[in-house]
Amino acid sequence: MAERSPFGQLGLWEDDHDDLGAIVARLRRRGRDDEQVEVKACGRELSKDVWDSVSAFANTHGGLLVRGLSEDGGFTPAAGFAPERVLDQFVTGIGDGGSPGRVSNPPNYALAHDEVDGSPVLRVRIDENAVGTKPCFVTAKGVNGGSFKRIGDKDVRLTPLEIYEFQNALLPSTADRDPIPEAEVSDLSSDIVERLVARRAKSKALRGTSTDAERMARLNLTAPNGAVRLAGLLATGLYPQQFLPRLYIDVAVHPANEKSQPGRTLRFVDRVRCEGPLTEMIDEAVDATARNLRTYSVVEGAGRRDQLEIPREVLREAIANAVVHREYHELFRGEPVTVDVYPDRVVVANPGGLWGGKTEENLDDGTSRCRNQTLMQLLSEVPSRDDTFSVEGQGGGIKLMIHEMEAHAMGRPRFRIQPDRVAVELACHGAEVPAQRDWLRSLSARGLTAHEDAALLMARREGLVSAVTLRRELRIDSDEARELLSGLAGEGLLRSAGQDRYILSIGGQDLRPNESAVLQQLSPDVDLSIHELAEKLEKSANTLRPVLRSLIDAGWVEPTASPQSRNRKYRRVERDPRSG
Repeated sequence: MAERSPFGQLGLWEDDHDDLGAIVARLRRRGRDDEQVEVKACGRELSKDVWDSVSAFANTHGGLLVRGLSEDGGFTPAAGFAPERVLDQFVTGIGDGGSPGRVSNPPNYALAHDEVDGSPVLRVRIDENAVGTKPCFVTAKGVNGGSFKRIGDKDVRLTPLEIYEFQNALLPSTADRDPIPEAEVSDLSSDIVERLVARRAKSKALRGTSTDAERMARLNLTAPNGAVRLAGLLATGLYPQQFLPRLYIDVAVHPANEKSQPGRTLRFVDRVRCEGPLTEMIDEAVDATARNLRTYSVVEGAGRRDQLEIPREVLREAIANAVVHREYHELFRGEPVTVDVYPDRVVVANPGGLWGGKTEENLDDGTSRCRNQTLMQLLSEVPSRDDTFSVEGQGGGIKLMIHEMEAHAMGRPRFRIQPDRVAVELACHGAEVPAQRDWLRSLSARGLTAHEDAALLMARREGLVSAVTLRRELRIDSDEARELLSGLAGEGLLRSAGQDRYILSIGGQDLRPNESAVLQQLSPDVDLSIHELAEKLEKSANTLRPVLRSLIDAGWVEPTASPQSRNRKYRRVERDPRSG
């Protein structure tokens, strides 16, 4: 277990994100706690359920405990609150009072005295536990009954699958090497096995082997006793689902942007259960997904070519990643990999959380860590129908997905990480693609190149496009990026914002949904901060910043102070800037 630092010194906790006055104001508006903050009155005694919340915050994303406020009283100071007594009880309970604490795998934390409406309160910042030190659980309740996660304003018990994933997040997995009862060598495809053996014939892996049985054991298709391994069956089996009926890929195409409710007549536009060995499953899933996406034409030289709204390489990488990185422990073998196709996005999800120290922050660091090492090795050697390979095992898959999506001006893939599930969301913009094509065609009588399309769409989506961004996303050199942007500016499609930065010319800029929503909230008479706008629109401040920059550059919005000012607010200009 990683070493835990001692608790923070009182009064030395400084964090601009934890302005208690703003937090209390937010809670009062909402009328309840949220996923980040848990409030209790306490009085003279620390509430017993505080340890459930400590566990939940430590196992999720961290959070803030505020003692001395009454939620029932509208988040007002609690009568008779004794902060020093409650502080001592917390320190003892967390395990820093010289005796065993109330929680196992206790988190790092920091304490501070504060005031609300002139009355004392105690705030406790709980850090998220590191990989390998989860789950944090209430010792008296045991790991299964005392492990919690934070969902909204509630502490919810972890499922056995989530607990298993936390406990095994750093442990080598041998699930893909498990023998599969009843499966025999005759259940493997002789054609796939022969191609695999031929590919490895001159490798050290087969050195000294003379029989097929020895070769298959050396390549981990079978165990030394001849039993077929899980990895061998999935990679080379004729029909692995005979023995593992739920290990398939479920592609479901939905008519709306959310799943249909049970009982409705039309729940799926298309539904494909992709079975067989993994390479066939991946190929079939990519095909089933692609045929339910839109295509559009791009100019290349003197000709045009059709292109999927999500690049086929991205679909393959996302689906192959889900298959090879999923959890194959027997607890999870009842769940398939799923591909949900909506009009505005494709979501690829696999059972099992991240493994080997991977987090959402370091997913794209280029390192390769896979819990299913034997399966990864086999899939990197077993060719698919077009003689390519489903996985490369070098850690470049996530980077490829990010690059391809950004190069097509579609935004980065979004990862949804849960303890027992990983999902990647790929925006396809659905009905927006034809509109984007029409918009691009309306800008120029000549056919724009794919790189020009991408630059204009970046400027439209982000409010700004620069030579640096274009070089990074399109993998072109700096001179080519500058020349491309300068050319678009020369045609009047972009205008300079200084230092190789460009925005859309006002005449060519239609308002996007987010821009219209912001303008509807603003007026020439009332100034709003970005946080007030975020609250009204139920969006994050980070989402609104590029929108506001775009509106300012286009002349729709006027800021009240410099970008560095904490008092900066925004107002709508009195006239439409397009009117000249």
